[in-house]
Amino acid sequence: MKNSFFYAVLLILLVGCQQKQSSNLDGKKLLEQKCSQCHNLDLPPKTFQDEKAPPMMAVAFHIKDFIKASSESDKIPKAIDFVKDYVVNPSASKSFCDKKSLQTYGVMPSQKGKVTQDELQAIAEYMFEHYTVKNLTAAQAIENKLRKMPKGKRLALQNKCLGCHKPKRDLIGPSFAKIAQRYKNNSSEIAKSIADGSKQRWKGYHSVMMPSFKDKISKADRESIAAWILQQH
Repeated sequence: MKNSFFYAVLLILLVGCQQKQSSNLDGKKLLEQKCSQCHNLDLPPKTFQDEKAPPMMAVAFHIKDFIKASSESDKIPKAIDFVKDYVVNPSASKSFCDKKSLQTYGVMPSQKGKVTQDELQAIAEYMFEHYTVKNLTAAQAIENKLRKMPKGKRLALQNKCLGCHKPKRDLIGPSFAKIAQRYKNNSSEIAKSIADGSKQRWKGYHSVMMPSFKDKISKADRESIAAWILQQH
């Protein structure tokens, strides 16, 4: 009796450790590392004429729509099991794609030996948590809001400029209002600072040097951000 109890406890601990190990894997990071070469991962997705595979959002939605499950609560576990099997053992007969999609993309090559089952578990869990109608609706609302903004403000937000600067308030760096006041009508100097970074141009701001964004933000976008900053005085 004691032995049975001991083995039962041991089994629970072992299962718990395995689950914990799987849950510690970063599904988002793994998805980017293992899947982004062929699938577009954006939400909402972007499509391209020469894309190798359908967007990941379409894949996740399609699997959830077509997977057979005895109940709604069983759908996601079944969908995860499908991903874990299909990625290493793909075939046209297993695919949920229609004939036209199969003709366009073909059957994906097996990833056997390139991804583990634990990694696939983490990837699939993230897929079905991230690619949802709720998240798509929220992302579309943000895109619509950004689309209505002045271009310079939109670019400043997208490039995280407001993480260090606020329009009217100092943060890690000086406010955009102070920058506009210093440079007045000289937007090219602001664009140059964005490209090259700044060092010791502003005293009293935590001695933090602004890094160069020359390789991250295009010349045209730097000029648009600079023109918008000038309007914040």
